[in-house]
Amino acid sequence: MSPLKTTRHDADTGPVLRVVGDLDFEFAPVLRERVEQLALAPGQCLVIDLSGLRFCDSSGITALLAARRHARAAGADMALAAVPTKTLRILTVVGLDRVFTIRPDGDIA
Repeated sequence: MSPLKTTRHDADTGPVLRVVGDLDFEFAPVLRERVEQLALAPGQCLVIDLSGLRFCDSSGITALLAARRHARAAGADMALAAVPTKTLRILTVVGLDRVFTIRPDGDIA
């Protein structure tokens, strides 16, 4: 397993969290905690850049859904950027590609 690391930078539209490592049962709470610490304003867009994601299980998907819920509660939007092919396939199979806004590239965040 690869520990999860997150880095944050601010874009014109809101915060961008870059995720590196495994988003699994052991490390999903790291992302959840990091997102819960974000103060989002109405109209902002939280972008979670998954370009460094190595693995994602159901706990990771649940953490992404919790991030979306956090953003929506603040009146903000949320998008996933640079979703790895395997993770995108899972999101598509379970219909979450219609729930999340998915951007092809983390650089546009």
